[in-house]
Amino acid sequence: MMSADPAREMTASAPKGPKKESALGRAAIEGLWNNNPVFRQVLGICSTLAVTNLVLNTAVMCLALTGTTALSCLTVSLLREWTPHRVRMMVQTLIIAFYVILVDIALKAYWPDMSRNLGPYVGLIITNCIIMGRCEAFARSNPPVPSFFDGLFCGLGYSFVLLLVAVPRELLGMGSILGIPMPYFSTGWDKWIIMVMPPGAFFTLACLIWALRAFQARGEEESA
Repeated sequence: MMSADPAREMTASAPKGPKKESALGRAAIEGLWNNNPVFRQVLGICSTLAVTNLVLNTAVMCLALTGTTALSCLTVSLLREWTPHRVRMMVQTLIIAFYVILVDIALKAYWPDMSRNLGPYVGLIITNCIIMGRCEAFARSNPPVPSFFDGLFCGLGYSFVLLLVAVPRELLGMGSILGIPMPYFSTGWDKWIIMVMPPGAFFTLACLIWALRAFQARGEEESA
């Protein structure tokens, strides 16, 4: 039996591409900027201060955390209907630990030098509150695909800030980027050794957070 209003039926059955794109865009904006886990929420700064003295170490750490966050959020969302409420935190921790162990084993097997450089900080991804926060706040109550992208963009937002911290630290402290000597900084520049030490990480992160928040506040004032 045909519908009394074919146009309405066609509209209802049409794919909702723009809505999906807008939801993906919102997730990207929230994770990368509006709700950035580092400069907005000041979460996960242990690794921010520990591994950002070298850009290559930072990039590997960022990839590890971003992949772990996205896959953990996806898995938590897939299991949300079967996970008892009382033990959900333990289940989430086990899921995160599973992916972190995979990353740690892969680094030790295929890139042992990098595994030694990062030391215990790969294993400490398990305790990173960014991952647990997204699993608890979003993934356990939303479908798998949005949860995956929410975790992905939060990880990319974290990576964005870490790389912004790592580049000036290595450049000013060692005169190089990715181990490649930079003109002037490698020869005519008195290297700031403090930049590759823990105080340099605190100083750089504080300046970066101040600059990004000031820029964001100015943008909000102009839009208002």
